[in-house]
Amino acid sequence: MHKHVALYISNKDNKHQLIERIVSGNFIVDYSNLKGAIFSKKTLDKFIDEEVRHGNFNVITSTKNSLLNSSEGERKKALLKHLVLQNPKYILVDNVFGNLDVNAQKNIEETLTNLSHKIPVIQITNRKRDILPFIDNIYKLENQNPVLCKETDVLKQNRTKHFSQDLPKPYSLIKSQFDTLVKFNNVTISYGNRTIVKNIKWVIKPGEFWQLTGPNGSGKSTLLSLISGDNPKAYNQDITLFGVKKGSGESVWDIKRKIGYFSSEHLRGFERLHSIEKMIISGFFDSIGLYKIPSERQIMLAHQWLKVLSMFNIKDKSFLSLSVGHQRLVLIARAMVKHPPLLILDEPTNGLDDNDAELFSKLVNKIASESNTAILYVSHRKEESLLKPSFIYQLLPEPTGSIGKSIKTS
Repeated sequence: MHKHVALYISNKDNKHQLIERIVSGNFIVDYSNLKGAIFSKKTLDKFIDEEVRHGNFNVITSTKNSLLNSSEGERKKALLKHLVLQNPKYILVDNVFGNLDVNAQKNIEETLTNLSHKIPVIQITNRKRDILPFIDNIYKLENQNPVLCKETDVLKQNRTKHFSQDLPKPYSLIKSQFDTLVKFNNVTISYGNRTIVKNIKWVIKPGEFWQLTGPNGSGKSTLLSLISGDNPKAYNQDITLFGVKKGSGESVWDIKRKIGYFSSEHLRGFERLHSIEKMIISGFFDSIGLYKIPSERQIMLAHQWLKVLSMFNIKDKSFLSLSVGHQRLVLIARAMVKHPPLLILDEPTNGLDDNDAELFSKLVNKIASESNTAILYVSHRKEESLLKPSFIYQLLPEPTGSIGKSIKTS
């Protein structure tokens, strides 16, 4: 019988150091004399780098695509298959379900369950829902040392109150002139011989809270690009954005000014040592960093947002000094300072630990209930009991292209 362990960590823990300690030995179990395999983003990035720089295609996906041109689900399935073929004596898996749809999660869980009958599995995760069902013992880190968890330690929720202050008022009090923000009427998008989405009918109205869901490759990114104005194929379709029919003279920037957009990928663009305060104020100018002199009213509103986030006392600290979860809170406030008609959240909780995911979700729910901004939240997975959309638009893949289905949740 093999001993399988999970390390249930937070975003504050040093994951890379943790992996090195496990591999080097004498960390819960000594694996230093065994040949192991590491399933992680870092391993995947190494193989992608080999493809790009040296043309070495060592990991083969089921569709015979390169890793670079494959979906996250295909990449992870291909990496796991490749590692299993190396006959390791143990396997360490990190963030195994991140960015995966339900079917891909099930596929990988089955593979790891079968593997667990042959070799030890060590899992690193920051979400309790992701702990593999066959795991024997769960540890957390205290002062960088593993401590065996009681079941109650894993299941207990953080019940601290947050965001008790009301949201700041909009910078401009002008009411929106449109009854619908987004209207798709029989929208079909194809690339070559492949139809991505077919006959999509979808209406988003001011103040509504939507989740866009569907498996990998179902067309979620395509619909987002049609809404944000980045997809030229929108001009041949019956699409109305913010009261203006697509192709009747609006510019991409006219559309983007009406949208607040957040993606976990956006964090890569913020590398300079801007203060938290300047990061929020920059939202008025849609710039990365603050290069214009703000008005007194803009500064006042930014300070109100800082008080909502309980960050006013640290407003002069560097944005990059914050945890990943708190950086995302600042970026949401930055997107919301102008109270845009539409706020798009693309995989917003990916990579967050349980506490930060709960904190982030509370802020989004507050925006949904206290503002007239419509929210479109895009994710492979539901945040059960956290994010509370009123409507779901579900993409259902078919051989002739994904069709859409609207579901009212409340």
